Amino acid sequence: MILSNILLIFGSSGGVLKAAVRTAYNMLTGDDLEQLEFKELKEMKGIKESSIEILGKEVKVAVASGLANARRLLERIRDGKAHYEIIEIMACPGGCIGGAGQPLLRGNVSKLEKRMKAIHTEDRDKPIRRSYENKSIKKIYNEYLDAPGSEKAHHLLHTEYSSREKY
Repeated sequence: MILSNILLIFGSSGGVLKAAVRTAYNMLTGDDLEQLEFKELKEMKGIKESSIEILGKEVKVAVASGLANARRLLERIRDGKAHYEIIEIMACPGGCIGGAGQPLLRGNVSKLEKRMKAIHTEDRDKPIRRSYENKSIKKIYNEYLDAPGSEKAHHLLHTEYSSREKY
């Protein structure tokens, strides 16, 4: 399946952010970011931070996995103690690799680290490492969504936060 070429990295905390930055870099510069590795995002930590320079601007990124860590990260942002251009939050420790659909590890961090390392190693060897190169994604845009950033794509794929009363 063609789609699996890009989704593998999504299972590890930081993978979705990495794919988004690869795409943003290409859209802004016209170049491919072949060697984006974000060493700091490969660690098995609840909150991870890194940065990359794009067109002379430092782009700060953060990743949180586990809901307690997500809360800590969001509180730091809310309180003005941290600022990022991009954040990724995954509910499960380490991302989907530590989720309910995986073999139960009962907090075995070393096995989660091995899963994470394997995903990053596999990602490096994939022929398609950027979402915008995936044939299935291109087909969806060509046949249904018109183009990335189109009004239809924006309407169907984007959302926005609005405060609501608790019930």
